[in-house]
Amino acid sequence: MDLLIVTGMSGAGKTRALQCLEDMGYYCVDNLQPPLILYMLNAELASTEPHEKTAVTVDIRSEKLLAGIDRLTEGLAQKGIRTRILYLDASDTVLKNRYKESRRLHPLVRNGSAKDLASALKAERSIMSGLRSMSDIVLDTSRLSSGELRQKLIGIFGQESGAAMSIEFVAFGYKYGILADADIVFDVRCLPNPYYVDELRRLTGADEAVRNYVLGNEEGKTLFEKIRDLLEYTIPLYMKEGKSRLVIGLGCTGGQHRSLAFAGALKEYFSDKYPGVVLSMRDLEENRLEIYERNGGSAS
Repeated sequence: MDLLIVTGMSGAGKTRALQCLEDMGYYCVDNLQPPLILYMLNAELASTEPHEKTAVTVDIRSEKLLAGIDRLTEGLAQKGIRTRILYLDASDTVLKNRYKESRRLHPLVRNGSAKDLASALKAERSIMSGLRSMSDIVLDTSRLSSGELRQKLIGIFGQESGAAMSIEFVAFGYKYGILADADIVFDVRCLPNPYYVDELRRLTGADEAVRNYVLGNEEGKTLFEKIRDLLEYTIPLYMKEGKSRLVIGLGCTGGQHRSLAFAGALKEYFSDKYPGVVLSMRDLEENRLEIYERNGGSAS
């Protein structure tokens, strides 16, 4: 039996995540206190037809669970229940906007622990920091629409095969902020920027001309080989440690040329070696995926 604990910052998307997991076959329960989680799972184990996959959300209202989550997971492991933690995060600016749109009160404001939203978010981050550090998967939803969050979750949990690990190569632009949920980040701004070549400026790293410009010279080719070799060594180590998802960021200035050329080439290379390898473009429009496919790629 598998238990997925969905937690994170209030307003980061836990409810939407739970709805998506339910569509994928998880038995889902919202905001259970620790004794009730144990009671529910014991009842499941005693059932003649227990659910194979269960997901529960836990938030700042369940501080007892937050303080004793390590003991809970150890106890469940002894019962043969594999427990993982999915942590959803977002920037304070995004969370404030979401609360403004929904006109709801933050839980810490509602119970009087904080005087306003800003102080509530600061307190919540402090309380949740320990849980975030021990989470198996951290997703930053700041720039994700509901549909994009759904696709992320499907990519992680929808096609799991036990030992398989999903690998996501993400092209991003540093001028829009670093990739917050990355496990590994490679900065490729050391290479010449196609943006300053007139005929390449309006193209992307999905276009053959840009890829040739970025990867067709000695510096680009050597950097690609060194990144590839490092990943060939480290990916099996992550798999050995039981990691279920690996996010590898490739960053350049705008996320359009160099980062996408590298992310696409690495995605193509490792797709032949591992299942579940996908490509994402954080700072480009969705239709850029169509461009990549037309140019012979297999972006997901």
